[in-house]
Amino acid sequence: MGITLSPWMMAFLVLMTGFAGFVDSAAGGGGLISLPAYLFAGLPPHYTYATNKFSAACGTTFATANFFKNGAMNLKVGILAAIGSFAGSALGAHIVLLLSDELLRTMMFLILPVAAVVILWQRDLPDQNRDDGTLNLKKILLALGIGLGIGLYDGIVGPGTGTFAIIAFTTLMGFDLRTANGNGKVLNLASNYASLFTYLMNGLVVFHIGIPCAVSNILGNLLGSHFALKKGARFIRPMMLVVLALLLGKLISDAVL
Repeated sequence: MGITLSPWMMAFLVLMTGFAGFVDSAAGGGGLISLPAYLFAGLPPHYTYATNKFSAACGTTFATANFFKNGAMNLKVGILAAIGSFAGSALGAHIVLLLSDELLRTMMFLILPVAAVVILWQRDLPDQNRDDGTLNLKKILLALGIGLGIGLYDGIVGPGTGTFAIIAFTTLMGFDLRTANGNGKVLNLASNYASLFTYLMNGLVVFHIGIPCAVSNILGNLLGSHFALKKGARFIRPMMLVVLALLLGKLISDAVL
C-alpha cells in the first residue's frame, strides 16, 4: 500500500514512537501513545496495528536485554509467561485480521481511555519482593495464565500490555516492581513477535515508516529501561495521561467530523 507522510508528520511520528518506547520500557503503556500517533499520522487501522507492532517489537528487544543484563527478572517465570503470551498474541492477531477497519478504530477509541484509567489508578504497586524463589505447579500455571491472558489482549488491542503485566506479576505473584517489569518485558517481547509474524505474513507492515520509528523506539527503550533500573518510573504516568489526552482529541474530532 502506497502510504506517504509529510516530513513534518514523519518527524512527529518518530518523536512519539521514541517517547512511547521510553514510557513503555520504564512503566509500560507505550502503546497508549504510539497507536494513536500512527492513526493521527493517517495510517489505516490494520497498517497501524502492524507497523506499531514492528517498531514496538524492535524497542522491546533492547529493553528486555537491558533488564536481563542487570538481573532484573525471574527468568523461569518470564519464559513461562512468554510461552503463554506467544500463543495468546498469535491468536489475537489472527482475530484482528478478521475485523473491519471501522471496528478496529472503534475498539481503540473505547479501550484506550479505559486502559489509561486502569494504569493510572495503580499507583501504589509494591516495591518489596514477596516471592520466595520457588517454582511449584501453582506458580507455573499462574505464569502461563498471565501470559496467555495478557498476550491475547496484546494481540487484539495492545495498549497497556506492559503495565498490565507489571500489575499481574506484583499483585498475583508477589514480585517487586523492578522484577515484575523485567518479567513483563519477556512476556511482552514474545507477544510482540507472535503478532508481528502474523502481520508480516499478511504484508501489513509499512517498512519505510516503521524502520525510522523502530530506531526511535529502540533509543527510547534503552533510555527508559536504564532509568527504570536506576530510579523507577512512577513520575512517567502523568506524562502518559497528557499525551493520551492530546492524541485522543484527534480521534474524537475524527469521530465527530
